[in-house]
Amino acid sequence: MEVIYEYAWLIPVLPLLGAMLVGLGLISLNQVTNRLRQLNAVVIISLMGAAMGLSFALLWSQIQGHPAYVRTLEWAAAGNFHLTMGYTIDNLTALMLTIVTTVAFLVMVYTDGYMAHDPGYVRFYAYLSLFGSSMLGLVVSPNLVQIYIFWELVGMCSYLLVGFWYDRKSAADAAQKAFVTNRVGDFGLLLGILGLYWATGSFDFGVMGDRLAQLVESGSISNLFAILLAILVFLGPVAKSAQFPLHVWLPDAMEGPTPISALIHAATMVAAGVFLIARMYPVFEHVPAAMNVIAFTGAFTAFLGASIAITQNDIKKGLAYSTISQLGYMVMAMGIGSYSAGLFHLMTHAYFKAMLFLGSGSVIHGMEGVVGHDPALAQDMRLMGGLRKYMPITGITFLIGCLAISGIPPFAGFWSKDEILGKAFEANPLLWLIGWLTAGITAFYMFRMYFMTFEGKFRGTDETIKEKLKKAATIVLELESEEPAPVFGPGAMKHGELAATGGHHDSHDSHEHHSDTPHESPWTMTLPLALLAVPSIFIGLVGTPYANYFEEFIYPPNEVVEKVTEFNATEFYVMAGASVAISLVGITLALLMYLQRKIDPAAIAAKIKPLYELSLHKWYFDDIYHRVFVLGLRRVARQVMEVDYRVVDGAVNLTGFFTLVSGEGLKYLENGRAQFYALIVFGAVLGLVIVFGIT
Repeated sequence: MEVIYEYAWLIPVLPLLGAMLVGLGLISLNQVTNRLRQLNAVVIISLMGAAMGLSFALLWSQIQGHPAYVRTLEWAAAGNFHLTMGYTIDNLTALMLTIVTTVAFLVMVYTDGYMAHDPGYVRFYAYLSLFGSSMLGLVVSPNLVQIYIFWELVGMCSYLLVGFWYDRKSAADAAQKAFVTNRVGDFGLLLGILGLYWATGSFDFGVMGDRLAQLVESGSISNLFAILLAILVFLGPVAKSAQFPLHVWLPDAMEGPTPISALIHAATMVAAGVFLIARMYPVFEHVPAAMNVIAFTGAFTAFLGASIAITQNDIKKGLAYSTISQLGYMVMAMGIGSYSAGLFHLMTHAYFKAMLFLGSGSVIHGMEGVVGHDPALAQDMRLMGGLRKYMPITGITFLIGCLAISGIPPFAGFWSKDEILGKAFEANPLLWLIGWLTAGITAFYMFRMYFMTFEGKFRGTDETIKEKLKKAATIVLELESEEPAPVFGPGAMKHGELAATGGHHDSHDSHEHHSDTPHESPWTMTLPLALLAVPSIFIGLVGTPYANYFEEFIYPPNEVVEKVTEFNATEFYVMAGASVAISLVGITLALLMYLQRKIDPAAIAAKIKPLYELSLHKWYFDDIYHRVFVLGLRRVARQVMEVDYRVVDGAVNLTGFFTLVSGEGLKYLENGRAQFYALIVFGAVLGLVIVFGIT
């Protein structure tokens, strides 16, 4: 098995090789490469499949008890400073490699059906492969500097993929929003890395944790400074894993094609934040105040995401806020010291959330034949309904995903979420209460989504609803266009030009439709859904309280594995019963509101209008950030431009004018006659004599 470890570096390199080959083909032989689209897809999928095979081999070896393997080489040295690069394979790495490669492989297969008619088909595969390679490189990194390098590569790939349809203004804006928001967190992470190196003299996770604890105990650095460093590092995961207050980019990232939504929100970019917390656990566990910040940030984010998801009508936006909420659970688990529970939920969530996102893509693909390629119509659940009859495989797998995320036994989400809630109750009952209420809200909005989409009567041909939605979309577009267009720079254009084009003009945004009923997606899309349904149902069984194999495999660094010797059945049934009960209440409410129509949601919304408006407007975070940061910074920029124009440019122009005038005057003094020059010298000397003589 040692040979496998020696070649583990191939896991991130194989997808990188695929991205390079296809990328070079697009640059040098664009037309030929685009014609060979299926061949390019096969190459990239095969390389990811090979990486997946190696990942499973490493996971099996780690399960068998193989010790952690580290291979490094010196990358840079200067005096006492030595920086190494390489890769490490341990239990956490093997688990993450398996999750990332399996989800990425299935997403790539799914992409062939979803992007079949898109002109950017080959380019999308190149981006996907580069994205997968960046995440795999991050996972195997043995130190914090290498993690940061791949961390930024993941951010770059997300920018390319979220803004894949860059000709659409909303997609371009979403990509910029994701990029800028993540830069805020990444700057904090960079400061934290530099501060930890200054304090500990190392980039190694375990060494940093031990030395930081020793420095605090000896009084060499203050506890407050250690807390600051830990929180600065935590800012990186706050941005990547969309935690409050840097969560605003994730819903807008839905502007990218659905396959990348599944990959970003299930197993790669957002999982990177939770993974970094796990890697930095040796540092965080010695700073209790930072652990409390992490726990309460996660708990609030979980509730925040769930409370917004209940009013979303866009199927992808609803799932995006669901992702924010579930990531909050994972971060909360890490903050209370429940290391294995957080990673367990990361694993189960990766599979059922990937299935839900791919299921939403299948729904959108089916709806586009009826309502056209306008996202405002194809993604709105108010135009759906009854799709289970037309799309049975998509409907069944989506239901499995809803049951899993709602925490209904024996589905995967039940075991992982229940373990987090149990640990939260032991650590802090307030955190448990927040998580428990969030579990009920989660069940409500997920089954609201399921009933609106797959049950009841199909509403896609209702012209009245279509007109209302089109009118609402037009109003939103007009409101967004009220801001004055820039009068200089590359963004300058006639006001209203974008609104006139609807913000897009490419083939993937055509509004043509050719059917009265939706249709099931091709096998390349339904097969990944069916395969993801298997772990969504069964993978939670590896972490049951009866025999928690997952906890025996994944446990915090520098700790001895503790096998479960005693199972408290009463405690488990009470905690599990409470979480299942609140989930069933949420499902029942959704059933009565959106399937049986015995409760009118509009009437309830009218009674609690302030709360409804708060949820509908996403707690006004987007509005506040837009006014404070976007408009505020533009005002500052205009003032800076005025200073630049009037002061800086004025000083430069004045200098030029003075030089011009003085040059024009002096040229008359240069006539080439020696007598004239002698007269000037004599006059100057006479003037000096008079001046000094008077003084």
